[in-house]
Amino acid sequence: MCTNYRPGSRDFLRERFGADPPFEYPAEAYPAAMVPIIRAVGATEVGKHVDCARASFGLIPHWATDAKIARSTYNARAETVAEKPSFRRAWRQAQFCLVPMVAFYEPNYDSGRPVRWRIERRDGREFAVAGIWEQWAAPGAQPMLSFSMLTVNADANALMRQFHAPGDEKRSLVVVDPGQYEGWLHADGTSARAMLGGLPAQEFVGQPDPRTGRRRSGATATGSLL
Repeated sequence: MCTNYRPGSRDFLRERFGADPPFEYPAEAYPAAMVPIIRAVGATEVGKHVDCARASFGLIPHWATDAKIARSTYNARAETVAEKPSFRRAWRQAQFCLVPMVAFYEPNYDSGRPVRWRIERRDGREFAVAGIWEQWAAPGAQPMLSFSMLTVNADANALMRQFHAPGDEKRSLVVVDPGQYEGWLHADGTSARAMLGGLPAQEFVGQPDPRTGRRRSGATATGSLL
């Protein structure tokens, strides 16, 4: 389960998606952080257009009474996303998004205790993960967007099976191939299922990156992340 990642840089958002978000966002994201996602919105004669939006990391279903649920809905299992009450409306309405990132973090227990590892592309390029989004509003407040990242079983993945506690099922984020970005954003339930292929282990690398000090929740992303 991914609870911590480095959102995509502004350079990546501009160059890959033509987006320049008019908001600041943290250099490292944890559940409930407000970060950029890419989604397809609108219904015009030429179809939907790509939008970069600010959203909470952790999906808040439309029926939620408050936003606290975001701290437990940051990942959605691909096997059950269409049935789980928190996620099924977003999936059935094809509210698919891309979550741009530099790297993400998982715990490795080889030493007998959890050590944070950083997982990133071997070539250093930024990438995007498959997600679903939802809109929610507290009584009397403006609507806000939120999202969850999709995961698949990783017991057979040479890289991702190294992580999480012994005995736990191994899981992997779904990394979307750049050639399928548009396809994911405009998918329906059937075509989306065909793209839930996990992470290509040969293209990624992991290494220890222990957290030092307290979370830098106030740090923001600029041209490149700190």
